[in-house]
Amino acid sequence: MLIIHDAAHIVIDATTERSADDASRFVVGSTVAGHDPEPRDPADTTGIGETTSTTGTTGTDADADADADGTVEHLDASGCVVTPGLVNAHHHLLQSAFRTLPGTRGVPMHVWLPTMAAAYAEIGIDPELARASALVGVAEGLLNGVTTVADHHLTWPAGSDTVGIARASAEAARELGGRLAFVRGSARDDPEEAAASAEAIAEALVPDARGGVSDDGLFQLAVGPAGVHSDSEATFRLLGEVAARRGLRRRTQANEQVDVAIALEKYGKRPIALLEEWGWLGPDVTLAHLCAVTEEEIALLASRGVTATHAPGCDLPMGWGIAPVAALRAAGIAVGLGTSGGGSNDAGHLLADARLAMQVAPLAGPPIDARSILSMASEGSAIGLGRPELGHLRPGAAADLCVWDVSGVADAGVADPVAGLLWASPGRRPRHVVVGGRVVVRDYELVGQDQRELAGALTSLLAARRAR
Repeated sequence: MLIIHDAAHIVIDATTERSADDASRFVVGSTVAGHDPEPRDPADTTGIGETTSTTGTTGTDADADADADGTVEHLDASGCVVTPGLVNAHHHLLQSAFRTLPGTRGVPMHVWLPTMAAAYAEIGIDPELARASALVGVAEGLLNGVTTVADHHLTWPAGSDTVGIARASAEAARELGGRLAFVRGSARDDPEEAAASAEAIAEALVPDARGGVSDDGLFQLAVGPAGVHSDSEATFRLLGEVAARRGLRRRTQANEQVDVAIALEKYGKRPIALLEEWGWLGPDVTLAHLCAVTEEEIALLASRGVTATHAPGCDLPMGWGIAPVAALRAAGIAVGLGTSGGGSNDAGHLLADARLAMQVAPLAGPPIDARSILSMASEGSAIGLGRPELGHLRPGAAADLCVWDVSGVADAGVADPVAGLLWASPGRRPRHVVVGGRVVVRDYELVGQDQRELAGALTSLLAARRAR
C-alpha cells in the first residue's frame, strides 16, 4: 500500500479536485482507496481510507493488504500536484529507433513513407529490435508521466516472427512497470496473413483474456489497419472478424489530408464513408488524426459511438493540419491524445503535446482550457481503449498517477497550479510516477532501470546492424 502525503493539489478527474488539508493524504493500493480527511502521524496506518467510497478499496481491505505485504510505503508530495497517469492513445514505439532520419523532415507523405521503409529494411525488424525500441519508448513515456501507451505496430516484414515481436514489446513494458496496449496493425500486409498473425498473437499472449486485457491489466491487445490509404476492404474485414471473435478493440488512422486524397483517387469516396461501408464505425473503434473532417462526418462518427485521438505533435510537422477537437467534443465524441511515433514526432512527451494541443486549438475552433486538455490526455484516451479504470483517480480506479513538483521557478507566480501544468514549463517531467500502486519513477529516475543503459543498448544495436 502507498500513502501520498502533503500534496498541494490533487486532480481526481475533469470535474473533481482536492487541495489544502483535503489533499494532505491520498491512499492507494493496486486501486485507489481514496483519501483520509483527518491528518495524522505518517507512521500511523490504522484505519486508512475508512471514509472512502465502498466502490474502491475499503479501509479494512487496505489494512489487510498492508498486513499481507508487510509494508506500507510513503511518498512525499510536498509542493506537488498529483494527477492521474497520462494515457498515450497513439504511438509507434518501433519508431523510437528511427528519429530525425535524413529525408524525413519537411517532406510530403509519399516521400516520408519510402524513406522510413528503407531505414526499417536496413536495420531489420525482429523481436530483438522491438524489445530495445519498446524499452526506450515506454521508459521515455514513464519518465514523462505516461503510465499507459497504445502502440500501433505497423511494420511486419514478410516471414517475420510476429508473435515474437508482440511478446518482446509486451515484456519490455512489463519489465519497466508500464501498461501497454499493443495494436496488431497492418500497412499493405496480405489480409489473410495479417488476420492469422492477429489470431496467433491473441492466442499466445491473451488466450482467455476478456476484451484482450491481461489479468493484471498491464497488457492489452487490439487490431488496426493503418488506414484506407494503405489497406484494403479485405484487411479491414478480416481483422474486424478477429476483433469480434476475441472481443478486441479496433483502431485505425483516418482523415489526414493525404488519406482523404488517396481515398478519393482510389475509391471516389472519403475515408469516413469507406469505413462506414466496411463496418469500421462503432463504439469499439478509435480513429486517430481526423484533421480533415466535415460537419456531416463528425455527426456520423458521433452517431456510431466512435472515439477519436488527437495527435498534434505529428499532424503539425507532417503538414496535415489541426483536428477540430472542440467540434468533435461538442458532438459528444470522446477525444484522447497521442504523440504518434518518432518518425514524425521525435518525443514521447505527452504533456508537451497536450500543451501544444491547447495552444493550437483556437486555430481550428474555440479555445480549449487546460483541464479539458489534461482530461483528454488521461481519461479521454482511456475511454478510447475501453479501459474505464484508467485515466482518473476516483475510488476503485487503477492506481496510476503522477506527482508533479510545482515549487520551482518555472511555476513561480502561477495562480492556478493545474492550468500551470500545461501553460508553464514546456519540458515539465513528473517527480514521481506510480502504476498500479507501484512507484516506477522516483525523483525523476526509473526504479530498477537505468535509462542511460537502455538508450545505450538501442544505440549499440543500431550501430551493429548498420555495420553489417
